[in-house]
Amino acid sequence: MRMVRKSTQNQSKTDTTEIPENLLTPVEPTLVANMERVVELAEITHLGETFNSKAQPYLAYITDRMSITEKQALLLSLFLEKSSDRRIMISDFSSMLRCRTIRIISLISEVDALVERGLVRRRKESDGSTSYRMPTAVVTAFKDNKVYTPESTKGLSAEKFFDTMAKIFDDYESGDNIVQSLDMLVENNAALEFCLAAKSLSLNKLSNEERLLFYVFCNRFVNDDDNIIDENDWEDYFESNSIRRFLRGKLKRQTSVLQREGIIENYNSDGMVDSKHFKLTDKAKNMLFKDLDIGQQQTKNQKELLKHTSFAEKSLFYNPHEQSQIEQLSELLMPEKFASVQQRLEENGMRKGFACLFYGSPGTGKTETVYQLARRTQRDLMVIDVSQIKSCWVGESEKNIKAAFDRYRNYVKQCECAPILLFNEADAVLGIRQEGAQRAVDKMENSIQNIILQEMEQLDGIMIATTNLTQNLDKAFERRFIYKIGFSRPSLEAKRSIWQSMIPSLATPLAEQLAAEYDFSGGQIENIARKRTVALILNGEEPSSEQLHSMCRAEQLSENGKRRKIGFVNKRI
Repeated sequence: MRMVRKSTQNQSKTDTTEIPENLLTPVEPTLVANMERVVELAEITHLGETFNSKAQPYLAYITDRMSITEKQALLLSLFLEKSSDRRIMISDFSSMLRCRTIRIISLISEVDALVERGLVRRRKESDGSTSYRMPTAVVTAFKDNKVYTPESTKGLSAEKFFDTMAKIFDDYESGDNIVQSLDMLVENNAALEFCLAAKSLSLNKLSNEERLLFYVFCNRFVNDDDNIIDENDWEDYFESNSIRRFLRGKLKRQTSVLQREGIIENYNSDGMVDSKHFKLTDKAKNMLFKDLDIGQQQTKNQKELLKHTSFAEKSLFYNPHEQSQIEQLSELLMPEKFASVQQRLEENGMRKGFACLFYGSPGTGKTETVYQLARRTQRDLMVIDVSQIKSCWVGESEKNIKAAFDRYRNYVKQCECAPILLFNEADAVLGIRQEGAQRAVDKMENSIQNIILQEMEQLDGIMIATTNLTQNLDKAFERRFIYKIGFSRPSLEAKRSIWQSMIPSLATPLAEQLAAEYDFSGGQIENIARKRTVALILNGEEPSSEQLHSMCRAEQLSENGKRRKIGFVNKRI
């Protein structure tokens, strides 16, 4: 809007700025409407003498709602006007209002009060200047006509403390003094075990850079369930390339105070020291997280659970005996039925958990059956990767398996419907235990198995293990599986159904012929169906029956009951 001044002979002392009539009408009783009017009047009057009298009703509304002074109300309105700018300089206001910078600088002390209230954030730029920004939460509150009041960070529980730490990191923007916010959080909760331990580690004597590095490690471990940290996880919090290089160098040379004090160490991968990745030491975890249920905290986000909605519905075909057992198990695992059965078991002094074993040849549908059970019963799935659980470091494998069961136990507590714990291809951990084991590897295997047996005794949820081999199953495990379902190769009728399910266009006579001629599992039939689809895409036409037979012969790895050799065969000519 253009400013119009009346000329007077005594030019100077009286501000006679004309204010458009529409700016003198009442506004909606909201913070945003009154702040907008304040900004409009400030722009027209250039903060001249007329401003104070004309803007007073709108400033009064803001001061009453926010419990701040009129000068603070003016500044708050200006910050809101510039809130889309993440680096607001005080000089921006003088440019916007076309007034002298010194007029704005006189209000700096009032800006400090807004910073203390959490309504504005202040930060130091790399060139030494000071900039400000208005947090998104404040803008949102004003938009909803609410008074923004930051949550108190004093006297927090351990869980709330780390939730607040996560929020500080999530709200971070380049240039923010994040260390100051985190230090204040620790200072305000000095009685927590974490804060006491941090004090005993003399964190206050660390440089700001290493102290921030420490906070990053703790936040990643507790809130992101991440104990493998590399520079990509922390470098964004340090704007200066020289500081990043400095920290990288200290970590590489192992001269960081955090390393010398045994707080962080290099991560070990497959028995080798990984020079680019780091983790909190067990000593640090034991000191810092005494009053925090790490298992429960780490399972809070349920990141490792596969959602039951992620499994596409799939038709599976079983032999009659298998079909009956799977239908019975499916009915049992329905939430209402399962809760009722567990209650009755508990009333009779019996174990509430259900451990099931699916065994049979590869490709017979064991794993897919688990997925479909999860989908039908609306239970998420926690999959244990046995190869990742096992570690060549003595003692680590046992910790890994125990930690996995601890996390599952917490999921059962947190989830409305208990998830399924799946040990897929569990042959490696369910085998016969070694009597009088002497080798470290054998002792480790026995320890893992003993932990699993003990956890199965205490199980409060649903565990399903799949295995291709049963002759090597330890008797102690066999006793603990309440349901044992054998998956045999499909019958002739089941194979015909699988063929037509995988290839709907397949004529019944050809499906019956393929079912009779090839003793395939469901997995092998799916392989051929996929190859057929690839051929259709490449050639633009349906493969002939002879081509389909050719694909089947290629799928077979045996001829006349003998194993075919894979590779090149030299023939004499």
